[in-house]
Amino acid sequence: DYDHPAATEQTFRALLPAAEASGDLGYLLELKTQIARTLSLQRRFDEAHTLFDEIEAVLDRAPARPRIRYWLERGRTYNSAGQIEQARPCFDTAWKQAQATQEDFYAIDAAHMLAIVESDQGALDWNLKALALAENSADERARKWRGSLYNNIGWTYHDRGDYAAALDIFHKALDLRLADGKPSPIRIARWCIARTLRSLGRVEEALAMQQALLSEHTPEDDPSGYTYEELGECLLLLGREAEARPYFAQAYAILSQDGWLVANEPARLERLRALGQ
Repeated sequence: DYDHPAATEQTFRALLPAAEASGDLGYLLELKTQIARTLSLQRRFDEAHTLFDEIEAVLDRAPARPRIRYWLERGRTYNSAGQIEQARPCFDTAWKQAQATQEDFYAIDAAHMLAIVESDQGALDWNLKALALAENSADERARKWRGSLYNNIGWTYHDRGDYAAALDIFHKALDLRLADGKPSPIRIARWCIARTLRSLGRVEEALAMQQALLSEHTPEDDPSGYTYEELGECLLLLGREAEARPYFAQAYAILSQDGWLVANEPARLERLRALGQ
């Protein structure tokens, strides 16, 4: 559960005694890579690397999958800590090992992480490699990557200022999410479309979509801070500053609790704080 990594860590740790008693080194190491991932998600990077060092000491005795997952998660930990140059060779190793052993799901994961540490055309090229593999894989789990990859490709186009191409890709992502039927990914896909409409200057349409997203949340399902942020941005562009202010305040209250944003986008958070006053 990516929203609750501390609880997930405890769930995984509860499996350790049985994994250690099983004599299955591959399963044990794979489990440990995922415990390390929960540590990284909590930004406990030193602890994660200590566990990776423990895994690495016996990695040459492990089967293919835990080796691939070791390189993926070590790379993700470096990337989350902002150490991109250390992350890149980890993802490259995971990509090559997964390709060699026809582990399509993890090869796609590695390619999509290589896209994250690259920029512009390099990011697009890796995402397109990952998408081609997902679309042609016989592994249904690998094919499920397509929605996430469409999302990533859409944001690459958006970052390049090609908003029309981004919108087209985000609609493809939404179609896949609707077919899958899971509410949270569907909402995210719709949010991406609305965000791109704002970039295209279609602000009224963007505002209507964000308002619809907000109205669908239940008390048990808190609205995203990003939805509040977009509502504020749309209203600000429409000259409705007083209406925008409480949305910016709500966005700041939620997003200022996000460790990644605090570390990487302090100016964005400060802007939300100022606009919410």
